[in-house]
Amino acid sequence: MLKFRDDGSFTIVQFTDIHWKLGEESDRRTVEFMRWTIAAEQPDLIVVTGDVIDKKGCPEPLSAFAEAVSALCDSGLPWAFVFGNHEHECPEPIERFAEMLQNMPGSLFRCGPEHIKGVSNYMLRIEASRSDQTAAALYMLDSGAKTSREFGGTEWLDRSQIGWYDEQSAALAAENGNEPLPSLAFFHIPLPEYNEVWDFHTCYGEKNKHIDSPRINSGMFAVMAERGDVMGTFVGHCHLNDFYGDLHGIRLSYCRLTGFGAKGPEEYARGARVIRLHEGRKGFDTWQRLADGSTVTDPLAHPPMYIDPFGKRNSNTHIAE
Repeated sequence: MLKFRDDGSFTIVQFTDIHWKLGEESDRRTVEFMRWTIAAEQPDLIVVTGDVIDKKGCPEPLSAFAEAVSALCDSGLPWAFVFGNHEHECPEPIERFAEMLQNMPGSLFRCGPEHIKGVSNYMLRIEASRSDQTAAALYMLDSGAKTSREFGGTEWLDRSQIGWYDEQSAALAAENGNEPLPSLAFFHIPLPEYNEVWDFHTCYGEKNKHIDSPRINSGMFAVMAERGDVMGTFVGHCHLNDFYGDLHGIRLSYCRLTGFGAKGPEEYARGARVIRLHEGRKGFDTWQRLADGSTVTDPLAHPPMYIDPFGKRNSNTHIAE
């Protein structure tokens, strides 16, 4: 059971893109960093947004996955997980991972309804501090893997997932006096709107890699904006991006890579995102814990990237890529 603390706070630590391979030195450093972050933040929930294993460098995916999440199982804390493209693309059937996840200590993972696309689609409720009333919700969504050669790029959250979210959101609002229930959403691959927020709105943090979002915009963001409950989305996938920006009332947020074995420069500090909800208040606080020991609470602001009628970038705007 997830519940706001007596002081009205609820803290989440997000890890992503661990890319565990063979239990080598880089993997051990990753687990040490995860244990350190958990001890430092003392969260109420841990969420891992996919790519725990590396599909190419991991000959025994199931045992590697278990090693990679050992810090979570040993923490005594509840944790949730959504699949990334590397889990979907490895030789091991995704159902084997799902079966294992449902039996791990502390795991809140559930297989979603069979009639909707993907496996890791489920919703978690957070109870109020002084009652059993639902005070907030967390949506876990399966963003899939690569799509067909016809479309190229990555899969998108499809209409069955959008419909499921819409139904869940409406039901929670009905329980909440027909008011949107404060919610967050976690998945692996960013929505197309991550490009829009970076290009046209002030963002905070770094973009050091192309935003690898689906080429098809299926409309999930539009439905979330219409429902008015999701305050923020949290993704990984693009290892060297850690920015966030606000678009139509939703904060689109990245977590930078957590794994030392994940693709990225050795000198680039691995990290975790921390999210703190406040009971009865719309909005949240967020910061980063980095493996170099620092905490990033005031990331660098990035001004909008304007585009002129001829499609050229504004030469006066700094673009970090």
